[in-house]
Amino acid sequence: METSSDIGKLVCSKRKELGLTQKEAAGLCGVGVRFWSELERGKSSLHLGKVLLVLTRLGLEIQVEGRV
Repeated sequence: METSSDIGKLVCSKRKELGLTQKEAAGLCGVGVRFWSELERGKSSLHLGKVLLVLTRLGLEIQVEGRV
């Protein structure tokens, strides 16, 4: 993952894999539909805490490693 767009694509793919609409997924994750839509579109200025919450509730995680 290198961009917010990459994260958005991953979230969208996972949501579709789970067979959820954006509204259903947002409700299950405790965020608004607008936030969800912006996340899937790769908006770069979203609240990091909410992004991490969504990833966790979808069973995803972020690993940070140093570049060589």
